[in-house]
Amino acid sequence: MPVRLRKFIGMIALVALVIVYAILSTAIAVAQLAESGAFVHLAYFLLTGLLWIVPAMFIIRWMIGKPQDPS
Repeated sequence: MPVRLRKFIGMIALVALVIVYAILSTAIAVAQLAESGAFVHLAYFLLTGLLWIVPAMFIIRWMIGKPQDPS
């Protein structure tokens, strides 16, 4: 697969990941943390704010890919 196409697909996947992840994490927070205190909210949003990096790392690693052998 050409590098440009791989990067384009990866960019679309990253944008979709961020949008879906933000909607899901906010929906879970609204449904489950309504009666919780400020510390629980802080801990939840700190954790979910960092957790999206794991799948993004795999997408970026796939985008970079292996160098193709010119021969």
